[in-house]
Amino acid sequence: MSLRYIIFRNLRKNLKSYYLYVFALIFSVALYFSFVTLQYDPSMDEVAASTKGAAAIGASSVLLIVIVGIFLLYANTIFIKRRSKEIGLFQLIGLTKGRIFGILSAENCILYFGSMAVGVLIGFHSSKLVLMILFKILGIDAITKLYFSPMALVQTLIVFAVLYLLIMLMNYAFIKAQSILSLFRVTAKAEQQVQKMSAGQMIIGILGIALIVFGYVLSARMFSGEALDMQQLMYMMLMILFSVILGTYLFYKGSVSFLFNLIRKSKNGYLSIHEVLSLSSIMFRMKSNALLLTIITTVSALAIGMLSLSYISYYSAESQAKESLPEDFSFAQADVKNRFVAELENKQIPYEEKHRQPVYIDIDAKEVMDDSFPEEFLFSSVVSDSMVDDIDLKPGEVIFMGYGSAIQQMITIQEKGPIVLHGSKQTIDQQLIGTTKKGILPVYYTKGTPVAVVDETVYQQLQKDLDPKLQEGESTDYYGVRIINEDQAEKAYAIFEEQQLEAPSFSQIEFRNNQRTNMGLIMFIVGFLGLTFLITSGCILYFKQMNESEEEKPSYTILRKLGFTQGNLLKGIQFKQVFNFGIPLVVGLSHSYFAVKSGWFFFGTELMTPTVIVMIVYTLLYSIFGLLSVWYYKRVIKEAL
Repeated sequence: MSLRYIIFRNLRKNLKSYYLYVFALIFSVALYFSFVTLQYDPSMDEVAASTKGAAAIGASSVLLIVIVGIFLLYANTIFIKRRSKEIGLFQLIGLTKGRIFGILSAENCILYFGSMAVGVLIGFHSSKLVLMILFKILGIDAITKLYFSPMALVQTLIVFAVLYLLIMLMNYAFIKAQSILSLFRVTAKAEQQVQKMSAGQMIIGILGIALIVFGYVLSARMFSGEALDMQQLMYMMLMILFSVILGTYLFYKGSVSFLFNLIRKSKNGYLSIHEVLSLSSIMFRMKSNALLLTIITTVSALAIGMLSLSYISYYSAESQAKESLPEDFSFAQADVKNRFVAELENKQIPYEEKHRQPVYIDIDAKEVMDDSFPEEFLFSSVVSDSMVDDIDLKPGEVIFMGYGSAIQQMITIQEKGPIVLHGSKQTIDQQLIGTTKKGILPVYYTKGTPVAVVDETVYQQLQKDLDPKLQEGESTDYYGVRIINEDQAEKAYAIFEEQQLEAPSFSQIEFRNNQRTNMGLIMFIVGFLGLTFLITSGCILYFKQMNESEEEKPSYTILRKLGFTQGNLLKGIQFKQVFNFGIPLVVGLSHSYFAVKSGWFFFGTELMTPTVIVMIVYTLLYSIFGLLSVWYYKRVIKEAL
């Protein structure tokens, strides 16, 4: 039997077990090559010029290398341990460690670089699709062509060649350090000794859950209206991270066993075959995998959270533009506005003008605000009800407009209550009768505070009694232009762009497009990095299940001989995979939800729809690996008898 025959025989044999590893490697190479190709693609010039897209994609490719590198090194560690007996047998028949390392290196070289070649080929053909997806997200109307970059190929070859050398170095160190006897004992070592639940483990279990809950409570309080300076906010964020991450580790180390032990005690020790195959196994295996599961859960939560926030901003771009800018176009100078509307008239685009002249005062709103607001007075802009459509107030009545989601988290204002308007020399008692999210002035005028709408007579009184120090310049006029026919809004925006009007001039469409472009690129990058991590982490959990199934194969043989059918055992395995994949998934989703919920209002106006969509997609993709694990267990159970 020649060494060449041994190499190809082992390659065919291992390929059946490592097909998912090969798939993940091909996917990683394809994705990396596609990313690097985007950097050198001439079609990216427009994105690079407007959003620094090439630099962002270049930075993301570095993160991609880190994710793929960790996955390949960890997967190689699992596989080299699985082949420890085979390596020991090679030594028993007289092969030197150097010759054995040569055999493994040849196998890995064929598998690795063969997968790499396929990955580059797929990456080349899919690079156009990736670019089309990016342009679709960014709303860029450009023609994409299939582009091959020699620089991208060289960069991909260098990166994955370095990773291959690291893998070979790990294999050499493993073979060199092991004796023949230790090689036969590597897979025989139990991950965690089965032992009685101790008081210390119970304390760890309870503490893990308590730390996670404590982190969730802190995240809910972070932007709840309490007065916090930047230093306090930073300390609170660090405390949340420390509490949740440590709590997650302790959760896997003790809480899972503690909870399952309570379930087992509630049944007085009488467990069905399904419960034995699921609960009992997980109770002790999750302890030894606590660190790995904590890393997977934390990074999953980070990926889901960042993708949710970017999608919230992208999804809310339209509504946020309308909330931030009340009219299609906004101007602070009459002559600038006049030049714009003159061109609208030339192009026969019907429009409607709005003129508002806010005044700035201090408002004593202690009776309608909570105690957390640090300032004595609320600085606010004030307009007359005659400047706002569909609002007719009586003297003494006030409405706060522009009280949106972000402001609500920083300032808590009741719907009704007494307030006092402070002029330069006199004060005017008023009654707040409501608030609304709808804005009537851009942030340029409001400085992030609600706008007070008062009766015309009160407005006239305030105009005659203004504090000059509070006014924002010689002119505080606001001119809004609304396009009557929405179908002509894009045509009007083209005029706005062509004229290059002096600031401050604002456009809803420009605001929306800028937000979608900036957040769309982030969403694209985070989405692909998250997908890479999802596949690599799912593969790692799948490989762990492969190991467990091989270790438990003798038990399945005994159970089959006792009369249990394949269906009986498979049902317990299905429960086991629900816990193995479901617990990290649920914990990761929970972490990401509370992280997103604590500050989503800074990114957009809609929380649930974007977040739920992201979580559903992530869950469906993640579940695929659970189904693959069940399928592999089914094959092991079938071969057990």
